[in-house]
Amino acid sequence: MNHLNKQQLEEFKEAFSLFDVDKSGTISIEELASAMRSLGQNPTNAELQDMINEIDANSDGTIDFQEFVVMMTRTIHDSDTDAELREAFRVFDKDSNGTVSFDELKEALASIGERLNDAEIRAMFAEADTNNDGEIDFEEFKSLLH
Repeated sequence: MNHLNKQQLEEFKEAFSLFDVDKSGTISIEELASAMRSLGQNPTNAELQDMINEIDANSDGTIDFQEFVVMMTRTIHDSDTDAELREAFRVFDKDSNGTVSFDELKEALASIGERLNDAEIRAMFAEADTNNDGEIDFEEFKSLLH
């Protein structure tokens, strides 16, 4: 927890206390469900259990503050990564129309020194273009890189 500044830690404590309705020091599956619903989400019990299992380091079936901080830190990191990927996507999307065409991909790869022939670029493009619409949107771009 040392890499968080004081303000972030305070915000996490405040958020944790909103989730921890019974003030037990842990967030139960019921409290998580209630919090998710208040945020407009309606996860199933299985989805809630998966969320808890993913971050429940001590396997007690609840989320304590330290586990909550780990989850929140991951969420912040994922948001940063998403922003970086969007920036990279903009480099490929030369005409800024929200998609990358075959020609844009070819041009971008050449500009960063990738020496690929058309067949290799077509194979890469086909792998990325999962909905086969002839263009790569941001979600497809993100999937290709992960």
